[in-house]
Amino acid sequence: MAVSVCRILSLHRTLPALLAAIPVGCMMCVASLPAAEPATKRVYQNRLTPISASEPILGDHPEFVGPIEEVARFQAPPLIEDEKANLSVRAWRYSYHARGIIEIPNRLRGDQTALIVVHPWGIDDGQGWKTPEPAGCAFQCTPVKNQIYREHARQVVSPMVESLRGEVSLVMFSLPGREDAIRKKLYRSIRGRPTEAERRQGQQELTATLNRFSYRGQTVAQEIVLSADNTVLDYFRQFPGLDAGAKYNGAGFWELPIPVVKDIQVVPDDIVIYDAEGYALLRNFLKESGIRHVLLAGYNTDKCVRGTCAGYSNLKGDFNVLLVGDATIATFPGNASSGAATTAAVSAAALNMLITQVSWIQSLDER
Repeated sequence: MAVSVCRILSLHRTLPALLAAIPVGCMMCVASLPAAEPATKRVYQNRLTPISASEPILGDHPEFVGPIEEVARFQAPPLIEDEKANLSVRAWRYSYHARGIIEIPNRLRGDQTALIVVHPWGIDDGQGWKTPEPAGCAFQCTPVKNQIYREHARQVVSPMVESLRGEVSLVMFSLPGREDAIRKKLYRSIRGRPTEAERRQGQQELTATLNRFSYRGQTVAQEIVLSADNTVLDYFRQFPGLDAGAKYNGAGFWELPIPVVKDIQVVPDDIVIYDAEGYALLRNFLKESGIRHVLLAGYNTDKCVRGTCAGYSNLKGDFNVLLVGDATIATFPGNASSGAATTAAVSAAALNMLITQVSWIQSLDER
């Protein structure tokens, strides 16, 4: 051979397809070689320098996310430093061992970054899918709370999405269920892209399907039969704080095609992914698209943003995930606003992942 097998492998160990070019007689040599080396590593200097900062973290939208005013804050060296980076993304995490918040500057290549917005459901937004009456529950679980969510989508998430189009490689939204016939016509997915005519047809079918559902369920029980010994248990079993099943929502409610909330524009290049199709499909698509970093936003911080298909529990095992703390809100039962609940959920996530905020994501060309 003009180039030795060992030379080929030393240059291209991460390209298995090249093995097909090696003559059969040399395969015994290949089989005896050690496994491919992992990507080049670097030693990170974990220097924590105390800083005094007057501005609270997550302080830009206090009506949705409560500001964090931890006294002890430290500056650490850059963690992600991509060559040819176009995005500056400052982030923070919390460490009980360091006794405070650690702030870390990062420089990301946008062409290796995806923005994913988890579960921006089109509920109570005029598209036809709405909270069943008189006692049904969906998303933030009451029409009033769903309007607070929509206001957050308008004020925070939509401007962020618009500002990052053209800066990142992919803009993606996740929704429940699978890609059905209607949403296949409405949105680009991992499998394909609808034509403009298909989008118009899909919109017509969505409107018709959502508007012909009755959105009626049972009322709250006026009488509850309780046992003498298990009074509290019987009470909550028959009158729970949340039952999103057919009793209050009506049969068929969760089979309807849930759209992206109309307060966030979906353009033809944006991609919608579906929870029930599994994380492996999403992971493989992102890998094949050259994605290394994920800016993660959406609803709800304590549940779907954490645990669904595109939640950080999945993504952080394969990608550099930065949760955009103020571009998400948590569920907030028993509260008139989402501020305290969201801060608690983001702070808990900060123990094991990086948190950023919308104002900390900046184009390097604009700095």
